[in-house]
Amino acid sequence: MEEEQWYWKALWLNIILAFSTAASLTRITAPYGRHTQAAPSSSLDVWGPSMPARDGWVLMESPALWFTLLVFSAGKHSSETVPLVLLRLFQLHYTHRALIYPFRMRSRGKTISIAIVALSFVFNIYNGYLQARWLSEFGTYPDTWLRSPQFISGSLLFAAGMVTNVWADSVLISLRKPGEERGGYKLPQGWLFSLVACPNYSGEILEWLGWALLTWSPAGLVFFIFTAANLIPRAVAHRRWYVSKFPEFPASRRAVIPFVL
Repeated sequence: MEEEQWYWKALWLNIILAFSTAASLTRITAPYGRHTQAAPSSSLDVWGPSMPARDGWVLMESPALWFTLLVFSAGKHSSETVPLVLLRLFQLHYTHRALIYPFRMRSRGKTISIAIVALSFVFNIYNGYLQARWLSEFGTYPDTWLRSPQFISGSLLFAAGMVTNVWADSVLISLRKPGEERGGYKLPQGWLFSLVACPNYSGEILEWLGWALLTWSPAGLVFFIFTAANLIPRAVAHRRWYVSKFPEFPASRRAVIPFVL
């Protein structure tokens, strides 16, 4: 089978994975962060052993940097201007996710399931291949693409989403003092937190919608679909957790999409 034929099958498989992930997360809340503390021991046993949260974050997010770069470099368009710009935007997000955010989070005493880390690591290999191979091999981007409506509008959404994601993460990190790493969860307030429980997830979904537009690619669209399928059920679980822990949680505050969901 030609690689391009296999590539399209892999894209369709990722859509199937997106819907199966959404279906699973509506029934099961994966034990990470606050949900690790809330989960019964029998539930945690299913997920197996854990590792330090910071190490897990770096490990599972890093393939989006090094593996994506390796795949991109093998493409026939890898030295062209526009594919290089697109790659840098993709890696901008993951530089923050793999190399900055893990060292800002309050992680002392926190763990993450090795199974979750492994699944995320494999997904980042898989998705990194899909994104990088499109950018440098199967896609075609003339230099004028940087002035196209798709690139401009998509870049604005991508930037707005990333700023929102980083800002929301910063607010959540600042809620707990250094001595409260093992607990001390507080209800975030203000600006986007008055509209949704998880503006960090809202921002990330917006980022990858922007990515789908600025690359105008099936790979970008599939990644956006997967991101929404993964983060929306998690945001709903977060909102449910807030409601159970904070009687003052506003009923009007949605999970991830203001006034809607």
